[in-house]
Amino acid sequence: QVQLVESGGGLVQAGGSLRLSCAASGRTFSSYSMGWFRQAPGKEREFVATITRAGSRTYYADSVKGRFTISRDNAKNTVYLQMNSLKPEDTAVYYCAADREGAAWRTVDRDYDYWGQGTQVTVSS
Repeated sequence: QVQLVESGGGLVQAGGSLRLSCAASGRTFSSYSMGWFRQAPGKEREFVATITRAGSRTYYADSVKGRFTISRDNAKNTVYLQMNSLKPEDTAVYYCAADREGAAWRTVDRDYDYWGQGTQVTVSS
């Protein structure tokens, strides 16, 4: 079992930046692949980015590629999402998720086993 707590959301103007953090409990963080998802009002939750267990490989949704960067620090049990050049359409609740199988490239939310409570990101135009 792992518990995930996101932080770092807020209100930012278009073109600005935010860095989200997701702190995980437990000793097995490095065995999980991690992902970020988001859900905008009235829309389904969608994949944003994922990172492998050691952090050597990452994968992004086309909508954020080149603007967002996922990273992790296994010594701190934390995964990050650096978001640059934010757009109003990035407004959503952002969730981090953990896949206990540690598989790479998973982009479907049902493949993840543990979820945080979410953090709101609002981008004003």
